[in-house]
Amino acid sequence: MSRVAVVRGERALEPVYRAMTLIDYHEPLEPYDTVLIKVNLITSHTYETGITTDPIVVEAVINKVQELDKRALVVETEGGITSPDTAIHETGMMEVIERLGAEYVNMRKLEDKVELTVDNPHKVKKFKVARIATEYPIITVPTMKTLHHTGITMGLKNMFGMLTTRRKFTMHRHGMNNVIYDIVKTLPPTLSVIDGFYGKEGKGPWQGNPVKMNTIIASRDPVAADAIGARCIGMNPWSIDHIRWLYEAGIGEIDKVMVVGDGVDAVFREWDLDLDAKLEF
Repeated sequence: MSRVAVVRGERALEPVYRAMTLIDYHEPLEPYDTVLIKVNLITSHTYETGITTDPIVVEAVINKVQELDKRALVVETEGGITSPDTAIHETGMMEVIERLGAEYVNMRKLEDKVELTVDNPHKVKKFKVARIATEYPIITVPTMKTLHHTGITMGLKNMFGMLTTRRKFTMHRHGMNNVIYDIVKTLPPTLSVIDGFYGKEGKGPWQGNPVKMNTIIASRDPVAADAIGARCIGMNPWSIDHIRWLYEAGIGEIDKVMVVGDGVDAVFREWDLDLDAKLEF
């Protein structure tokens, strides 16, 4: 049974610390000297819009990684509206990284890349990533958002940003649920820490409204983390194709989940989804 922490709290470091501690975050990181922290920086919109990862969540994750005497690399790639090299400064995230002595890497600019082959793919037979993505554990640190063509965009969808292809938007023609499935099945993250201090409801990631959720979700099972994230906003995770497919592929759980911390009811808010994926009560 997978373990997912759902913690309610005002925007601060402590709710993130509590969520990570509740899932024994340190155990899967122990064998490594470096940890990748994959943020979501598709634009320069700041955290209160619910579009980009909150720097205070990244600060907490870096602190927890460094407590283990490990090197913390905050990573992102080109592909959004704004270059991450610009967004990381304009969102205030670089100030956190520099203050803590961590590092930022735009993985597309790394020369050392590898091509991964997808076993029994839905659509994507091969994709390129920076070699470091295959050598070190990845903590996916997304915002909590809905997305009109995938239902939600949380920890699993955030892994799309690991690809080093500049023109990633062309992959949308394959159907993003298919693309997410192929990527995560081949390169699953080690931990998910979902930033729900502010989320984004409606036809995300641009249309819709910010939602102050005061929520952090964390798990060593990325499928379970997103499944619980969906339930927190009134969505049925079984209706989200990439979650269901990754469960069927054995990557994680949907229903066999132990929720610890404050629980789904403590943070639940039914979002304006503009989707056909609401829970049936």
